[in-house]
Amino acid sequence: MKRTLVASALAAVIFVPSVSAIEIYKDDKNSVEIGGWMDARIINTQGATEVVNGSSRINFGFTRDMDNDWKTFVKLEWGVNPFGTSDIVYSSESNFESQSGDFLTNRLGYAGLAHDKYGSLSIGKQWGVWYDVVYNTNLVNTWDGNASGTYTYNKADGAVNGTGRGDNTVQYRNSFGDVSFGLQVQLKQDSFDLIEDDSALLSTTDNSFMIGSPVAITGESLGTIEYNNTVGGSITYAATDMLTLTAGFNLGEFDGTLESGEGISETDYIYGAGLTWGGFEQPGFYAAININKNEYHDTDNIGRLMPDAVGLESLFSYKFDNGLKPIFAYNYLKAGDAYEALYNDGEFKRQFIVAGLHYVWDEQTMLYIEARKDMSDFNVANQTPDESDGVAIGIRYYM
Repeated sequence: MKRTLVASALAAVIFVPSVSAIEIYKDDKNSVEIGGWMDARIINTQGATEVVNGSSRINFGFTRDMDNDWKTFVKLEWGVNPFGTSDIVYSSESNFESQSGDFLTNRLGYAGLAHDKYGSLSIGKQWGVWYDVVYNTNLVNTWDGNASGTYTYNKADGAVNGTGRGDNTVQYRNSFGDVSFGLQVQLKQDSFDLIEDDSALLSTTDNSFMIGSPVAITGESLGTIEYNNTVGGSITYAATDMLTLTAGFNLGEFDGTLESGEGISETDYIYGAGLTWGGFEQPGFYAAININKNEYHDTDNIGRLMPDAVGLESLFSYKFDNGLKPIFAYNYLKAGDAYEALYNDGEFKRQFIVAGLHYVWDEQTMLYIEARKDMSDFNVANQTPDESDGVAIGIRYYM
């Protein structure tokens, strides 16, 4: 079904799906929507059973009708931690203390304008255009999005290179008939010191970085690396009412100079395509699959950049008239020969399946159970406890 351009543009950059947004105010010029969800789940994994937060969030969308068919808009979204995260800490003053995590964290924040003919332009922290290519497999509640190149740097939010909820991004979107596209540039200036490290470790937490052969540990700076602007693009083709095809790319550059005068330059890139059949919230069969090729784009479990990797995600479901929806997902991310040659400690292969049952009680309430079977293959040095089997049950309440 074709929609007007303004509707398409606003749906792409402002509001989450209608199941999780409610209009709370509207006059002749302005409208306000509130959206998000509360997700509470009990999860058993890594030998423990816990109550955890299921990416609960709250968002506000504002639109304003302007002259000559223009609209302006703002989107604000925060992650909410309703259950708290308390840890016992033995402080430097030799006292036991309780430390709690933040109740609110920033997820999205951007402003823009849209026109029926000229498209939309938005500025801020927003979903990258790469997400247009792969989002249709990112619909499992508990385990998803770990192989699509979206949540880079060991499952963060994709802010650094703009493939997830990108920081400091500028996007232009438009559509013509059944084809829509997005263009993005991420305007930022990042730099960090290159530290000697015999494990060739890359990390966003301690600012260490290594490309090439390992050297002796000294802790001394070898030079400065810059990772500045990134660019991306996506295209979506609604081939039929049921079939949608997507493709896109994202590109960045690591550049620097060692103290010795030697230059370092590596390209962070990802490109890929996706296919979707049906609608995940619609009755009947749904299928989505995407595949990508990337270099220096994501990290392994201990924070080292992967010089090359391929990723695949797939999701299948069937929604019955009574609201029951069985789902099945498969995620696969494998580093290539360059990774094995660089680190010389075996392969890195993240691989797992998820099977579950969702019960869509009504359009704004869902109960679910999901189970993960891990089939990953890592060198012992790369093992981390988050790659394991698990079972989760929960309830999601949409606003």
